[in-house]
Amino acid sequence: MALSSDAQAVVLLLLGGGLIRLAATGEYLNYVKPYAFWLILPAGLVLAALAAATAWAAWRDRAEARPGCHGESPIAWLLLAPVVGMLLVAPDALGSYEAERTGTALGAEEGRSTYPELPEDADPAPLTLMDYAARAVYDDGRTLEGRRIRLRGFVVHEGGEPRLARMVVACCAADARPVKVGLEGDVPAGLEPDQWIEVVGAYTPRQGRDEVNGALVPYIEVESVAAIAAPENEYQ
Repeated sequence: MALSSDAQAVVLLLLGGGLIRLAATGEYLNYVKPYAFWLILPAGLVLAALAAATAWAAWRDRAEARPGCHGESPIAWLLLAPVVGMLLVAPDALGSYEAERTGTALGAEEGRSTYPELPEDADPAPLTLMDYAARAVYDDGRTLEGRRIRLRGFVVHEGGEPRLARMVVACCAADARPVKVGLEGDVPAGLEPDQWIEVVGAYTPRQGRDEVNGALVPYIEVESVAAIAAPENEYQ
């Protein structure tokens, strides 16, 4: 099964254009960490340049009436299907479906002996879910007590209750795992899975267990909950 030079140029252009579009729109963040931008964009530009060079060579061959080395198989055009699919339908970032079926990443986090104090000029103090969870579990909430905390994430449902979650990636979406924080106190009814919210509250010593891997899940005493838009980079 061989592609003509024209078909090769089209495939290269679609692949390169797809990578450039992912980089330009920021949708690449649904799959990889931010630093990959400097790999994805150059790769897209190189593929687009190769497409232009291939198309030029094909035009030159036709102008000189030199047939190509291989015939073109109609089946070869099926190679375009996944590329066109990538251009038309870009999957969203991983969310509650995966988080509810994957154990919390906190179980793999190494606890430090000490954690830095939270800044005094921030009230509430903004923390990532991983930072809050690690401080609550491994430092027994020492740096959290007496402080108002702000957390952001999406809603998952476990054990009949809503929890706050955020997917943590080491490299890309393939290794993503959630970190989860339970909610108690003034928790509004009707929180929907995948809904992004901002929670302001205080440390509580209450802890639960992840239903998937049995790791500890800390809680936060909720003061207020506000709906927010999903961030540009949904992974932590």
